[in-house]
Amino acid sequence: MSSLAQPMAANLVQSVDWLAIAPPTIAAAVGLVVLVADLFIAEHKKAVLGWTSVAGLAAAVLLLLPLLDGDRSTFCLAGDAGLCSYTADRFTLVIQFLVLGGALLAALLSVTALKDANKQLPEGEFWFLLLSSAAGAALLPASRDLATLIVALEVASLPAFALVGLRHGDRKSSEAALKFFLSSVTATAVSLMGISFVYASTGTLYLTQIADRVQNVDGQLQTLTQTGVVLTLVGFAFKTAAVPFHFWVPDTYVGAPLPIAAYLSVVGKAVGFTGLILVTVIMLPSYADVWGPALAALAALTMTVGNVGALRQQATRAYSAVRLLAWSSVGQAGYLLVPIAAAAYSDDAERSIGSTVAYALMYAAVNLGAFAVAALVGRTKTLNRISDYRGLYARNPLSALILAFFLLCLAGLPPGIIGLFAKVTVFSAAVDAGLGWLAVVMAVNVVIALFYYLQWTALLFRAPEGEPVRYLAPAPLTAAMAVTGVVGIVLSGAPQLILRFADTGLF
Repeated sequence: MSSLAQPMAANLVQSVDWLAIAPPTIAAAVGLVVLVADLFIAEHKKAVLGWTSVAGLAAAVLLLLPLLDGDRSTFCLAGDAGLCSYTADRFTLVIQFLVLGGALLAALLSVTALKDANKQLPEGEFWFLLLSSAAGAALLPASRDLATLIVALEVASLPAFALVGLRHGDRKSSEAALKFFLSSVTATAVSLMGISFVYASTGTLYLTQIADRVQNVDGQLQTLTQTGVVLTLVGFAFKTAAVPFHFWVPDTYVGAPLPIAAYLSVVGKAVGFTGLILVTVIMLPSYADVWGPALAALAALTMTVGNVGALRQQATRAYSAVRLLAWSSVGQAGYLLVPIAAAAYSDDAERSIGSTVAYALMYAAVNLGAFAVAALVGRTKTLNRISDYRGLYARNPLSALILAFFLLCLAGLPPGIIGLFAKVTVFSAAVDAGLGWLAVVMAVNVVIALFYYLQWTALLFRAPEGEPVRYLAPAPLTAAMAVTGVVGIVLSGAPQLILRFADTGLF
């Protein structure tokens, strides 16, 4: 009896590739260290928690470098090394760079925000939640089974709810957190229902096994499988803030601390789109005739509603600058959906997914930069209206030039060449896949977006009302603006670099 038990036990023991899982593990470990250290550090020394978190995220980003030499997998099924729960391939590393780099920049913004919050934001809890969410976001692109995928998705999402509503005594913040929570919980419930149906009909949670088995499901289970596929797709569409699942975005961005709004606009979006890519292109390629048209319709609807919503923002309305960036992020989500939809029709699905990743990298850099300037202006203009940016060039020439550059990148106009390059890449993905109508819708939306981006840009250089008061940028804010500005300028000079970097190697 004991001789039989020993080999069975040995089969259940899995070796762990610690280097492969190091980036999310470091983020999670530093989060725990910060939470415990918060109990013992005096109030006037709490700033050390922020810089420890920044250092932890920087270390997590640096630990991606040793993984570039080849694909690594761990937590593999006993007896089948091809079925693993965690895979650090090129796609994983690119997305992990995006989310950990985005979290690092959001952390730099947060250092100043927490200092200015006058103890309204508890520092230990803030940094623990941010690092926990970043760890979940870094785990998600490596997930190759549905259980790990959903766990990673929720580890990334649940701390974000708390971050949005963490500000003490702020009704707007609590309302934003509630809307975000209800929409995300609905998405999770729908996803889990769909996943349970898919598991019941295929008998596996591994994405590649589902891709093989879902094509040969017993006839009696066909309806169950199709329902599971639809519910899973709907759940992940919620996570991407695609229309009509976008209603929480503007109020959540306004109610959240500004660095968290920046974090959600980039890292939160990357989490949703990564999950959608894994579920569609890897798990359900045989259902491309279902998710392809659905995502194409969602892309057209999302970019249109997002850009029209941004166009309607009034410059004198409270928080109109943040609302414009929120609606703009919904429109950008529509552009990001286009190549994923195109992958259903294209002979080269990897190239289409690469277009989405390239666009996401461009958007992450310039959008975080725009939020950094918004955080600078918001230090003195707490209502953060678009009209507050009038004459910014007279007050702080460098930040005005940087914001103008970021807005032109988002619009896709020179000198923001990287924005134009990314849009052309997405546009060509739609045309190559035969989605000419979607390319036309995208072109119309790009023109709509030009109006509000250029309107805001022009306002920066108009004569200020009253005596101009200079904005003093703290070192962390300056660092965030400098990093995003340099990345945007370098990529505008050599835009082909982003396509090479975004070569996912997903297949």
